[in-house]
Parts: sequence; C-alpha cells; structure tokens
Amino acid sequence: MSSSQAPVDVVLIGGGIMSATLGTFLKRVRPDWSIVIVERLGSVAEESSNPWNNAGTGHSALCELNYMPHPDDPAKAIQINEQFQQSRQFWATLVEEGKLGEAKSFINPAPHMTFVRKPSDIEYLRMRYQTLKQHTLFEELEFTEDRAQVAEWAPLLMYKRDRREHFAATRSIAGTDVNFGTLTKKLIDNLVSGGAELRLNSEVRGLRKTKAGAWQLTVRQLVEQRTFTIEAPFVFVGAGGWALKLLQKAGIPEANGYGTFPISGEFYKTTNPEVVAKHNAKVYSQAEAGAPPMSVPHLDKRIVDGEASLLFGPYAGADPKFLKYGSILDLPAGIRPSNIWPYLSVAKDNMVLLKYLIGQLTLTKKQKFDELRKFMPSAEPKDWELITAGQRAQVIKKDPKKGGVLQFGTEVVAHTDGSIVGLLGASPGASTAVSIMLDVLKTCFPDEYAGTWQEGLKSLIPTLGQKLDENPELAHATMERTAATLGLPK
Repeated sequence: MSSSQAPVDVVLIGGGIMSATLGTFLKRVRPDWSIVIVERLGSVAEESSNPWNNAGTGHSALCELNYMPHPDDPAKAIQINEQFQQSRQFWATLVEEGKLGEAKSFINPAPHMTFVRKPSDIEYLRMRYQTLKQHTLFEELEFTEDRAQVAEWAPLLMYKRDRREHFAATRSIAGTDVNFGTLTKKLIDNLVSGGAELRLNSEVRGLRKTKAGAWQLTVRQLVEQRTFTIEAPFVFVGAGGWALKLLQKAGIPEANGYGTFPISGEFYKTTNPEVVAKHNAKVYSQAEAGAPPMSVPHLDKRIVDGEASLLFGPYAGADPKFLKYGSILDLPAGIRPSNIWPYLSVAKDNMVLLKYLIGQLTLTKKQKFDELRKFMPSAEPKDWELITAGQRAQVIKKDPKKGGVLQFGTEVVAHTDGSIVGLLGASPGASTAVSIMLDVLKTCFPDEYAGTWQEGLKSLIPTLGQKLDENPELAHATMERTAATLGLPK
C-alpha cells in the first residue's frame, strides 16, 4: 500500500553532515521553504558522520601530506585551509547564536603534527615547511628534527624509540578534533525545531521527473513496511556511498561515466587513561606507495561525548558495500554500460593500488600492531582493540585519455537545470562540508547565490568571497574570533 505526501520545496536524502549543512544554509536564505530529510537508518549521523566511522580530523592541510604532493606547490593546501576557515566561521556563528550549545561538545583543540622517518621524506617535509611558512594561514607551523622537541610535543612518539633513528616533525597548534556526529545531530535538531520534517527508517527506492518538472521520490518506510511518495522541485543526494546509485536511478546524464570503488577500514583504539594522557595531538605520516588518500597512517587524540581516546590506522579492509549498513550487491549493482570502461581502465592503471590493498588484507594482527609500533614503540597489545571504521566510496571518473581515473576529492554532480544534485567522494569530506555546500548552492541556484542570498550567507560566513591567505589582517581577525568562540588556541 502506498500514499502520497504533500509536495515540499526541498528533499535532502541522507541524514549526514552534508544534508545538515545544506539544510542550514537553505533555512537561512529561504526560511519559508519546506524541507524533508529522508534517512534510511533509525537515527541521523550513523554512517560516515558517526565519530567512530571517521578520524575526526578538522582537515586543514596542517599535517596531511597528500594535499601537497610537491613541496614547492602550496595551492591545494591553501585551498583546503581556506575551506576549513569557512567551516570554523559557520560553526562559530551558530555557537554565538546559541544554536549549537557548547562548542567543546563537537570541537576540541588537537595540535596537528606530521612525523616522517625516511631520508627522502625528511627532506620533503623540510621543504614543505619552508614553503608553507611564508603563507598567513600556516605562519605558526613549526619544524624540528630534535628528539627532545618531538618528545615534548608528543611523548609517545619518542618513548623507547631507537636513538639511532632519524626523523623530522612539524606541528601546528591550530589543529582540531571534530565530532561530526554530534555536530550533525545538533544541526538537524535545529532544522526540525525550525519546521523541517525528519523521516527516519525511510529508504529512497526510486526517483523520476514529473511532467511539471518536479522530482517524485518513491520511499519505503522500513519499520512500518509501507511505501509513500514525496514531490519536490529540488533534491539533494547526500547519501554517501549510495549517492551515485540514486543519481543513476534518477537517470540524469551527468551521472554517466562515474563509478565508485569501496574502501573499508579498521582502527586500533585505546581508552587506557595512562596511555591517552601522554598523547595530545593528531600525528600524520607519509602514505605507502599506492595507498588512497584516506589511508594515510595517523595516531589521533579523539574526544567523543567527553571521553578521550587514541586511534591509530587506518588499515584497509575488503567489503563490497558502499555504506557500512549497505548491501554486498552495491558494487555490481552500480555497474552500467557508461562506466564499464572507466572501471576497467582504473584497474589496469592502478596495479600499485591493488597491490597495496591486497597487502593490507593479508596482514596478520601482529603485523598490523607492528605498524602502530612504528609510531608508538612502547605500544602494548593489551591496551588496544581493533574497531571497524566507516565505508568510503572512492570516485572513478571517465577520462578522455585514460578511459577512467580515480578521483581523489569530492565531486558535485548536478543536473543541468539544477533540480537535483549529488555528492561523490570522500576526502576531505566533512571538514569542508561548508565550502562544498556553498558550491552546491552556487551550481543549482546561481542567480540567487550571486544576488539576494549573499546577505544571509554572509551572516553565517562574514568573509565569504574573500581569500584569507591573501589578507593577513582579515585572516588574523577572523581566526581570533572563531578561536575565541570555539575554544581553540589563538
């Protein structure tokens, strides 16, 4: 038995940080619009936004080497940092307005460090530091090869380490640890209290364009075992690994040629207070050859619901699902005539990646723990447990020369009329949700974005349209304001 819901203005598919952020923007610029959020699980923020399904790093290129593969080219690193500054402003404004409660419930200081040991990586890190140090957004970055200094920054990196070993490290005290699960729930609570409707346990099974130009969604209520339809002129598909699947169901040509490759992972976790108390940083290193960007090894301080813990990983796993609570048929079901060649081309051109993944899958528990000890020589197995992280769907994109390439980043895929848009990709993801959702607005509502919506958007992000790195005075004032509001170091 099926039923129809009264038409609405906006449907947001997926109860994660992306839908929560976009909904917040739309409620600010069009408070009169009706919004329905459709989530297939029993609560929001249970997939990639869940704090145990991601590392909680406020990605701002302070420590992640994959955002700057060439030490003399800082463009991408600066871009990522600029995007994170927009996120900080967005969150700070909402805290100041009393809409997110205490900032420490979702964001906490966590210095960001990079730690490398190979001679080539040491030289690379030195050059990277020298390049970034010249830019406003990175001017507090520190570099050292001194054992005592690293031991002061992160004691667990040095305790019991071979004194003959060479290494280098950078540190920025501007780093953060973010609980995107709590943040998502607070944003969606605000939307619901403002009139939005949240439909839980509701899975979108079909999308079609009506003669009137709206989108009709066929939705299955999984608990009540009934089907209903919703119509809306604008649909956002923020369904993580299932986004491409739903865009394909919608039949928009812009989705042709895209594929997704599932990446699962595990982390070692400890809550031993004696161990946790000795580490107060997020420490990233250099990725192995062929490793995807989200597989860069790191030892992280985490704060989740007021409890501190340490995570180390990730280790790649084998799971064909595109969501943690997805289907084992996700991968084969996503294959279309338009993306077969990109899939085959990526397989042919990425043998190093395949070798890396196979190597990860064959690691024993002891070998995995040995990887942790490269960071923390004093680690003891009794203190650590393996936990399963969230699923990621790496984007495969059609390429005119190679046939298909792995796209390391986030893709906004929109229909030409702007009526439906989806998000593909995983990195840097949640940290730059604000910037990505601004791109969605600019793509789907270009006239409104450039015109009447500017005032509302700037009420959330005062420096919208300006580059902080090119304006030191504005950058310093902005970072001081957000640091004070969010409880971060100035």
